[in-house]
Amino acid sequence: MSTRAKPHSEACEQNKEPILAVLREVFTHAGLILEIGAGTGQHAVHFARHLPHLIWQPTDLAENLPGIRLWRAEAKLPNLRPPLELEVCRQPWPVAQAVGVFSANTAHIMAWPAVECLFRGIGQVLESGGAFGLYGPFNYGGRYTSASNAEFDLWLRSWSPDSGIRDFDDLDRLAADNGLRLLRDYPMPVNNRTLIWVRD
Repeated sequence: MSTRAKPHSEACEQNKEPILAVLREVFTHAGLILEIGAGTGQHAVHFARHLPHLIWQPTDLAENLPGIRLWRAEAKLPNLRPPLELEVCRQPWPVAQAVGVFSANTAHIMAWPAVECLFRGIGQVLESGGAFGLYGPFNYGGRYTSASNAEFDLWLRSWSPDSGIRDFDDLDRLAADNGLRLLRDYPMPVNNRTLIWVRD
């Protein structure tokens, strides 16, 4: 009897430790963390394992949930919840309240209206004093931060005209419109960043 192989992302393996270092600084209070766009589930397992004071709630589109379940079943972590389906523009979200929200490599593959839905939803579920961490490549002042990001953006737009690297100012404006204030912008390896907003 064959068993389904867990999905695997090499990018997740490469960035999980740098992201974890940021999350250790940001997610200091016990409680539920909502992960949006959990993908393969590798990040969820890694962060739940190394941040045992948190309850980690992965979410994604329905087609990605089986792979996340495989990672969760193997990890057997008491603080890692079963994944939930979440489409950012579909209300209500399956989680009503969280002390923190995390999302990696999502804003540049979503259409802009979905990015707007993402921030609107986070503004509704994030508790006062809670933080939202967004990892990925970002432009600043309409400019790419590296040649590789420019090439990646061209590839994204050829894959889907609605995709593309987002500009920090546009994201920060969305955050402010939904009650979030920028706390810190962390430089990360391979020309990525982790942006942290907080709800006052």
